[in-house]
Amino acid sequence: MNAPVGHYQYDSVDRAFLQSRIDEFADQVARRIDGSLTEDEFKPLRLMNGLYLQLHAYMLRIAVPYGILDARQMRKLSSIARRYDRDYGHFTTRQNLQFNWIKLEDTPAILRELAEVDMHAIQTSGNCIRNVTSDEFAGAAADELVDPRVHAEILRQWSTLHPEFTFLPRKFKIAISGSPHDRVAARFHDIGILTRPGPNGPLFRIFVGGGMGRTPLVGQEIFDSVREEELLATLEAILRVYNAHGRRDNIYKARIKILVQALGIDAYREAVQAELSQMDLARYRLTPEIVEAIRARFAAPDLHAPDNASEIFLADQKRDRKFARWVQSNTHLHRAPGHIIAVISIKPAGGIPGDATSEQMSRLADLAEQYSFGELRVTHLQNIVLGHVRQDKLYALWQELEKIDLAAPNHSLIGDIIACPGLDYCSLANSRSIPIAQKLSARFANADLQSEIGKLSINISGCINACGHHHAGNIGLLGVDKRGEEFFQITLGGRADEKAAIGSILGASLPEDEMVDAIARIVDRYLAIRGPGESFLDTLSRLGDAPFKEAAYEIA
Repeated sequence: MNAPVGHYQYDSVDRAFLQSRIDEFADQVARRIDGSLTEDEFKPLRLMNGLYLQLHAYMLRIAVPYGILDARQMRKLSSIARRYDRDYGHFTTRQNLQFNWIKLEDTPAILRELAEVDMHAIQTSGNCIRNVTSDEFAGAAADELVDPRVHAEILRQWSTLHPEFTFLPRKFKIAISGSPHDRVAARFHDIGILTRPGPNGPLFRIFVGGGMGRTPLVGQEIFDSVREEELLATLEAILRVYNAHGRRDNIYKARIKILVQALGIDAYREAVQAELSQMDLARYRLTPEIVEAIRARFAAPDLHAPDNASEIFLADQKRDRKFARWVQSNTHLHRAPGHIIAVISIKPAGGIPGDATSEQMSRLADLAEQYSFGELRVTHLQNIVLGHVRQDKLYALWQELEKIDLAAPNHSLIGDIIACPGLDYCSLANSRSIPIAQKLSARFANADLQSEIGKLSINISGCINACGHHHAGNIGLLGVDKRGEEFFQITLGGRADEKAAIGSILGASLPEDEMVDAIARIVDRYLAIRGPGESFLDTLSRLGDAPFKEAAYEIA
């Protein structure tokens, strides 16, 4: 089968379903335009198709299941950006892409164009199971235990238009990884899944009740070793308990994290086990035949490299210090000899995190075809990954990225800022996230300085809904409104890996125009007091937040 590398190949049934769904929504759009549907009637219908009404225009959120795109899909996104938007798209923390300036009357045409390349916007909004996310290095990383993408696809198919879970108490998010290092923020999801090999097939460690927003909570382990055949039944039971008992009377207490917190993890586990005991488990059994049928609709890359690929790679680094610095921050070890994983930062100095122009998207599609079997990965950190690059060709790839301003050597460094769209677009926001992100990015633009600082994440949210994941940032910024003025609250110590933690509030919020200097002082203090080899989180753990509070607020 000539399937695209990295993701599931649609068949005629999938494509017919998309067309029928688009026809249905096109009729709903027409009735909204002619007034037959009120906005209140139309809202749940448009949300089910990924269409939001924001401050200035409609926003359409495109699903990128488990973060995998192929080159033809990226070119289609580029074309839509040019034709229907303002010449750019925005990659999000849910491994999706958003178009922020969409006209209502254009949405059916856009959805039809997306369907031409097996894409859609279904369940990218609404109180349902959203896009299932996965490890951006899946199937490529040297440290991976199990490739999670086949199971991510199974979860996508199970959850799409699930009749019981179309109208949940609140939105629901699932992430799955097969790495010993949590690269999907599993413990900050409604359900987080970590996969590992077992004696008779993969085993799944499941966390429930994680999330950010108004009440940030780290998810708790509900099961340690779910067998593959029991995976769907277990998830079904977890969701049934939530659907039956989740709060529907209060939007702020409707997430599963509130229910798990109220019941306690042991009681929630007992409720799930009780649900499982009365289910027809044979109906939900995930058999090896089903798994292999899904796996067969994926294609694997032909990973062959010349014997001297690594020698050429090392010589390129010795010859060009700038390239070597980029390699140090923006690559990850590959499982196949002679190959490497390349992280493309969509965050040039002074840029808007996650934004890519139509020209950049088009060129990324070209580069993916030339250097990585036509496959691209969208990360939950708002970057792009080429997963299978030959080491002897990485220097040429980097040179091409330089030409389109996408070669910033800042992955996992202070310049790799995560930010939501904020008040520039979102009607829920209290403050603008983008200008702060741009100013901080410009302030720390020097690559040598970023390298000296080391791994340090900054996450910015324009409101308490935490779309910028500020709770999980080593330094988090939360936009608040004070009598019509934009202020930001600082948190320190957040992290989203296997040691997941929620950042602690440092002190009183500061005005927008003081924030960049305050963050710079925190970083300067860290550089002055850190021990040998200490990361920012190490120093914070050793000394507490007192020295950083003193620096941020210039306490004498």
